[in-house]
Amino acid sequence: MGKRLVELAEIEVTRLKGVGEQKAKGLDELGIHTVLDLLMHYPRRYIDRTNEALIRELAVGEEAMVLATVKRVEARRTRQKRTMVQVDVTDGSGYLRCTFFNQPWREKQLKAGTQAVFYGKLEVFQGRKQMTNPVVDLIGDRTGKIVPIYPQSEKAALTTWELGGWVEEALRRAGELDDPVPMDVLDRFDLVSRDAALRGIHVPESGDEANVARRRLVFDELLRLQLVLVRRKRDLERTSVGIRHDLSGDLVRRFHEKLPFPLTGAQRRAIAEIEQDLAAPVPMHRLLQGDVGAGKTLVAVSALLVAVQGGHQGALMAPTEVLAEQHHLGLKALLEGFSLSSEGDLFGERPLRVELLTNRTTAAQRTKLGERLAAGEVDIVVGTHALIQDKVAFKSLGVAVIDEQHRFGVEQRAALRDKGEAVPDVLVMTATPIPRTAAMTVYGDLDVSVLDELPPGRTPITTVWARGPLEEEAAWVRVREEVAAGHQAYVVAPLIEESEKLEVRSAQETHEQLQHGELAGLRLALLHGKIPAKEKEPVMDAFRRGDIDVLVATTVIEVGVDVPNATVMVILDADRFGIAQLHQLRGRVGRGAAVSWCYLMGGGNTPDSEERLGALERTTDGFELAEVDLELRGEGTIMGTRQKGRNDLRLASLRRDKEWVAKARDVAFQLVDGGLDRYPQLEEELDVLLPEGDEDAEAAATEFLFKS
Repeated sequence: MGKRLVELAEIEVTRLKGVGEQKAKGLDELGIHTVLDLLMHYPRRYIDRTNEALIRELAVGEEAMVLATVKRVEARRTRQKRTMVQVDVTDGSGYLRCTFFNQPWREKQLKAGTQAVFYGKLEVFQGRKQMTNPVVDLIGDRTGKIVPIYPQSEKAALTTWELGGWVEEALRRAGELDDPVPMDVLDRFDLVSRDAALRGIHVPESGDEANVARRRLVFDELLRLQLVLVRRKRDLERTSVGIRHDLSGDLVRRFHEKLPFPLTGAQRRAIAEIEQDLAAPVPMHRLLQGDVGAGKTLVAVSALLVAVQGGHQGALMAPTEVLAEQHHLGLKALLEGFSLSSEGDLFGERPLRVELLTNRTTAAQRTKLGERLAAGEVDIVVGTHALIQDKVAFKSLGVAVIDEQHRFGVEQRAALRDKGEAVPDVLVMTATPIPRTAAMTVYGDLDVSVLDELPPGRTPITTVWARGPLEEEAAWVRVREEVAAGHQAYVVAPLIEESEKLEVRSAQETHEQLQHGELAGLRLALLHGKIPAKEKEPVMDAFRRGDIDVLVATTVIEVGVDVPNATVMVILDADRFGIAQLHQLRGRVGRGAAVSWCYLMGGGNTPDSEERLGALERTTDGFELAEVDLELRGEGTIMGTRQKGRNDLRLASLRRDKEWVAKARDVAFQLVDGGLDRYPQLEEELDVLLPEGDEDAEAAATEFLFKS
């Protein structure tokens, strides 16, 4: 019988030979406190010493990695007062100069005789081969055919040689490790044992052995993550008393028949999935994701009406007052003229009532609305987080819809669920498309419906990346032409006021400049987050009515603002925004039948911004953009950074390992549904490596996905 992996979490790393107080401080910088932390500090790459790149064979312009010995080091100041350290190295086949700017500590780090790996792009300067600011890994006198290179940090002052030595000692002293994953699962996917994987990732005999080891450890990471999510999902279903909604009423059918256009196939599919959940005795916990303009609101209203036709109430919670007010106006218009049978009414019917509750609702209005909610006289209430305050009580909350749910914390959603005697069914919506693998990982405890089809009548938006003055002028010409044709425009700036630190145009500065410059003579208005709520709504009302030609705004208009007459948007300093946010902003135009444009100003100063802005110019498919975004930014800590500072995904990549996300999820359902208590070591690993009760975990994950 071998040792359990989690036992190593109880052994301090200082128990290893050579880890004194100073080295322990260095390990602390890398987040390594225990032997388990050390074994989960995986190599970031390997050097195959049987097939090393030689300096004499390096090609100019290509990135390369060479193992070389330092021959000479010189530090001096440039004319621009910058520190420059020049290091001459050789591998026996030739010489290479490595030049470091603003890294004076390299002089002490790379003394003559030091052996290190240098990774960078080969250049030729004054006839000499050189690399500028290459990545450096100190490896000491590590031997072996395959040398692991570990992540290091300047503060840690530790070498790959030291880290590798401690890892080998830990593996030797730990002995054989037990495998908590059932053998039939390992056989199904042809995975090596846990013990073989840990030894193969740290001290491989070949590149193939390292790859096989990585595959097993990637599966372990994803399986642990999915087990937590699936267990949470099953616990909610098992312990919560839900409402079995009656689908036999005709309110939803009447609503669909009154619509001026048919539902898309994707909308019909999503509504069917939701209704199946609503008819079940366990609470619905579903994510509805769809691209900008895919018609999520109609699906949400259909869900709310299922509750209403069965004698329950519906709630729609939005993250901002602007969006809540927009939803309220939209729902009232959609449901105007609908009535419900009522025993207390002389004529047996009463109008379907939709009300609004935000922080702008006066105390007197709030009291009256509260009484009507408690009495069941309000059918659907739309609001902000004011809906989950203790004083708000429903007679029977049946369905809660949460829009742009990543802006709400876990506790806020739980508070909304607690508003009924039975747990209301919860539908969370987002207009930010999420890659399938990320959705399965972050929202793995939710069922997912996807709207991947745009309603008919939507005109594609032409996106132009304005790279220079001529294209910028063309954007302002387009704005003036569209206004002259009776349409309206948005101009979006990333900041409210001027900032000396960031050379970006502020909304206030832009408003002043445009009013007296490019858009002089047009009716302009300003909207940003610091404007008091009571002043925002009149501005939005005027824009909706067409009394304002151009709305200069910050990202307060990012979500939900719906003005079909707006046909052009200009986004200043577009490289300051992320892909998801730019796509959301662009979705504020193209909401009617008229041809629409979005102009992205500036940017392209870095490869990353070129990729982002180029992708937005190339496609309006939000799901394609979501994949590009994930590719560019990486996934980081998908489930959040825990108190212990451990990342949930150290090896696994939602980009490279897509197939393993789905496989791990299937296995998680198999193990949880069959009884996870049959696998006590797996349960123990979850408690140690992914402790429950971290209320900020999902918030941290969603912050990654939606971060601009």
